[in-house]
Amino acid sequence: MDVKKIVVIVEDVDAARSALLWALQNLLRYGDVVTLLHVFPSLNSRNRKKLRLLRLKGYQLALSFKDICNDFFNTNVEIIVTEGDQEGARIAALVREIGASALVVGLHDRSFLYRLAMSHNDISSSFNCRVLAIKQPAASPQLRTQTSAATTPDRSSNLDVSLSQIEIDRLEFPDIPPPKIPYRICPNPSAIIWRSRKSRRKGSSRREAYL
Repeated sequence: MDVKKIVVIVEDVDAARSALLWALQNLLRYGDVVTLLHVFPSLNSRNRKKLRLLRLKGYQLALSFKDICNDFFNTNVEIIVTEGDQEGARIAALVREIGASALVVGLHDRSFLYRLAMSHNDISSSFNCRVLAIKQPAASPQLRTQTSAATTPDRSSNLDVSLSQIEIDRLEFPDIPPPKIPYRICPNPSAIIWRSRKSRRKGSSRREAYL
């Protein structure tokens, strides 16, 4: 069996953690390698202290994602933390260099996939692999105000059709009752032998009955 490499984008959002869990539960096979990739933003000023701090925070975030992977038996995990742009070009280059078979991304309002979709006609060709965008359940309509609904469009409609978008709130299993097992009280009545034996005393008789 060929070993596949699955790249999961590490971001400090719940959608990214949900995407990792989905990949571990539905995509990962025995022997596959999970690459946790975090790209922190480039700074205009080459301040080494700030760069070192961003790299450290990114590595700590990736370690928290690795803790999620540790709950799954025999998971091969590698971590990559690097500097890059926020348009997705650096991520695309690394995914191609890794030779990934799938890229798993948690889809949220600030996702780089939206910016990449505006500059590329085919997202999947940028990565040379299958792209899976995991979308969390939408907020309850009662919690949305008219202002937020008017100013926050559904950006998922702008994604390229080659992108596999999975809404995890729709992945439900039907309730299947357990099969009924018939209970046979007496499989073969003729095989039952009833025997009654009294203690032998003087004048007592032995009685046996076979049915």
